[in-house]
Amino acid sequence: MAPRTIPAELDAALTALPLRTGIYVPEDLLEDWFAPGTGMSPVSAEALSQAETYGRKLECEFKYYPERLEGVFWKWVPAL
Repeated sequence: MAPRTIPAELDAALTALPLRTGIYVPEDLLEDWFAPGTGMSPVSAEALSQAETYGRKLECEFKYYPERLEGVFWKWVPAL
């Protein structure tokens, strides 16, 4: 399996993301960025798990929507 190839721009975008906003990522990019070489159709469980872990590191949540063939990273609203 090839190493992850997450673009630095995604790190910057998620770090700067305002609360309650999100970034949508098509499933082919999720696979390429988080688990290259694991196959697709459907996107691999490894890619989804790695994307969720990555999002948490940048204080974002992640959810995959199979009906839309994309994942979403978003900033949560901290508890008051």
